Amino acid sequence: MATSKQPVTVPTDASVEDFLAAVPDERRRADAERLCTILREVTGEPAVMWGPSIVGFGSYRYTYQSGRTGDWPLAGFSPRKQQLVVYLVGGFEERHASVLDRLGPHKTGKGCLYLKRLDDVDESSLRELIDRTVRVHKGVDRASKSRP
Repeated sequence: MATSKQPVTVPTDASVEDFLAAVPDERRRADAERLCTILREVTGEPAVMWGPSIVGFGSYRYTYQSGRTGDWPLAGFSPRKQQLVVYLVGGFEERHASVLDRLGPHKTGKGCLYLKRLDDVDESSLRELIDRTVRVHKGVDRASKSRP
């Protein structure tokens, strides 16, 4: 059992293929498999399960202003019941507003991009958002110093 000092969302040996095959909705499953391919191509990293429901690619170490540190995927996603959740760099809404304008229908949250259907969005814009996220996490593009 995890305590407050042990993160639950860590890389596991669980099968990404089995996880995606178990997505109950056929359209969501197809979108998840396609998104997995896109993320693998853009990041150059293999897909790994992070916890029970996040497919992550690569990893980076973050440090909060409090000094707390942890690891998180460079980019990742989860095929939720209502939408695909793509995990990007925090603050991407402000930093990459022009790319989001081209993306198509979506919603955003803190570091999360919510997509109903992959066919409804511009794939090149999605790839650009993922690439920019990876670059920030690798330190190639500098993000705001106030964000981890």
